[in-house]
Amino acid sequence: ILINMNKRELIMNESEYIAILKALADPTRLQIFHMLKGVTICGYKILDKLNVTQPTLSHHMKILCEANLVKAEKDWKWTYYTQNAEVYNSFIYFLKGLCDR
Repeated sequence: ILINMNKRELIMNESEYIAILKALADPTRLQIFHMLKGVTICGYKILDKLNVTQPTLSHHMKILCEANLVKAEKDWKWTYYTQNAEVYNSFIYFLKGLCDR
């Protein structure tokens, strides 16, 4: 990921966009990403809202974090998650560009 300093926008390569598409293609990860809209949530609260095991949640969070859609911050024994707004906005800009003629 690069930042265009003149326009203050993220410039991502095709493989990064593909990783985002793959991450959001799973219904559980899409649900998690939607839950994180505008808030920071502890992993155990996400777990309480989903019908998955802790290892399954960890797997989903790893994929979302590797795609840079979600940021994780460890605080003692808890991990707090939030959407990565810059990457999300760059992805939306990319999608809009696909529709432009």
